[in-house]
Amino acid sequence: MFDSIHEECGVFGIYEGKTSNVAASVYFGLYALQHRGQESCGITVCDDGIFRHKRGDGLVSEVFNHEQLKKLGSGNMAVGHVRYSTTGGHSHNNIQPLVIRHIKGNMSLVHNGNLVNAAQVRRSFEMSGAIFHGTSDTEAIAYSIVSERLTSSSTEQAVERAMPFIKGAYSCILMTATKLIAFRDPDGFRPLCVGKTHDGAYVVASESCALETIGAEFLRDVEPGEVLVIGKDGMKSIRTNCKKRCNICIFEYIYFARPDSVIEGISVHHARQCSGRLLAKHSPVDADVVIGVPDSGLDAALGYATESGIPYGIGFIKNKYIGRSFIQPEQHQRENAVKIKLNAVRESVSGKRVIMIDDSIVRGTTSARIVRLLREAGAKEVHVRISSPPFLHSCYFGTDIDSEENLIAGKCKSTEEIAEFIGADSLAYLPIECLGELVDNRFSYCKGCFTGDYPVDISGAGSKNRFDEKIHK
Repeated sequence: MFDSIHEECGVFGIYEGKTSNVAASVYFGLYALQHRGQESCGITVCDDGIFRHKRGDGLVSEVFNHEQLKKLGSGNMAVGHVRYSTTGGHSHNNIQPLVIRHIKGNMSLVHNGNLVNAAQVRRSFEMSGAIFHGTSDTEAIAYSIVSERLTSSSTEQAVERAMPFIKGAYSCILMTATKLIAFRDPDGFRPLCVGKTHDGAYVVASESCALETIGAEFLRDVEPGEVLVIGKDGMKSIRTNCKKRCNICIFEYIYFARPDSVIEGISVHHARQCSGRLLAKHSPVDADVVIGVPDSGLDAALGYATESGIPYGIGFIKNKYIGRSFIQPEQHQRENAVKIKLNAVRESVSGKRVIMIDDSIVRGTTSARIVRLLREAGAKEVHVRISSPPFLHSCYFGTDIDSEENLIAGKCKSTEEIAEFIGADSLAYLPIECLGELVDNRFSYCKGCFTGDYPVDISGAGSKNRFDEKIHK
C-alpha cells in the first residue's frame, strides 16, 4: 500500500532441556518480532527428536490460535520465524522454518538476511542433482550445511565449515534433534542475541525485546562469525569464523528494530533520539510544533524537539488494526488509501508551522500524501526532516531496497526538487557523516544503501527475485 521500506525477517528459538509448552513461548516471541515481517510465519517444535511444524501466510495472530498451538504440542525446544520476502517470491515453499530430513537426521532452520552468492551456491548444488523446492536464500544455506554434515562429526562443525562458502547476511537458528545452534555472518549485518529465563531455558532472538516478552534476561549478542551451540551440557561458543568486526546495518537503528531493543550495546531508542537531535543541529527551522510519522519517526521527533526547544506534538494517529489482509481500494481510490492508515490530528497542526520527522523517503509518493494530510488539516507550513541520509543504492543484505531507478533521491538532482515533489516547504536529510554518532562511534556499520560502498563484494548478488525470474523464463 505504501512506497516505504519493508521489514525483513525475525527469528526466535528456545531450548528448555525439558518438556514444556515451548510453542507458546515461540508464539509470544514472534509476536514481539512481528514488526520485522508480516507476510508469513511458522513454528517448529522438537519433542524428543520428533519434529512438528505449522507454517502459513499472514500475521502471527492469523496463522496461530489456541487449537493450532495445542496441536504443535509440548517439546524441549522450538524455533520460529516471521517473514517479509526480500528475496524469493511469495510462495508457501519459502515460508520458514524450513524442515530438512537428511541421512544424518532432521533439522529445522530459520534465517534473517540475504546472501550475495546464493545463485552460485544454488547452481553448484543443482549441477550435482539437488532439487530446490523454494526460491529463497535459506535453502542454499540449508544445502550447504547438509553437504558439510555428511563428512563432519557434528552439526555445529558442519555449520562452521559451511560459513566461509555462504557470503552476505545471515543470522540463523538451526534446530536438530538434540541441540539449538545459533550463528551469525562474520560481518554481523543483522542482529542476533541470546538470553536465559529464570528456570534455565536459553532463548535466541533477532532482538532483545523478544527475550523480555517471555521473561528471559538478556545475556549478550551473538558475535559476528560466531557459532553458538546450546544443548544438554549448556552453551558453548565456536569462534573460528570470527573476525573481530561488526558491519551491522545502520538502518536497524533508524527504522527496523523496535525502540525498546538494545543491539550491540546501543539502545535503539537512544539512536533515534540522537538522529533527531543531530537533525535539529544541522537543519534548524523556525516552527511551532515538531511531530513524528509513526512509528519510527516518533523518537527522532522527540530528539528534534528536545534539541530545538520547539514543542513536541502528536501529529498523527495510526490505525493499528490494518493487517496484511487489508484490501486495496480500486485504482481511482488509492490516493485516499493513506488516510485509512494515518489521520492527522487537526488540533496539533492547524494554523501552525509544522516540522514533520520521518525515517526515510523512497519513491516519494507516500511522503507527498502524508504532507497533503497535514495541509488538509490546516498546517500553515510543513518542513520535512528525514532521520537518515537519502537512499541512492540497493541493499543486498536483507532490506527491501532493490531498484535504484525507483529511488527518488537518485532521480532528482537536488533536495529542493524532492521537496517540491512531496509538497514540503523545506526538506533536509541527516548528513551521512553523522551516522556514526547514532551508535556512539563504537563500531563500523553498513551504509551501502546511502553510499554504494558495501562491506563485501556484491557483484554476483543479482536482482531481488533472481530465482523466480529464472523459473519463469
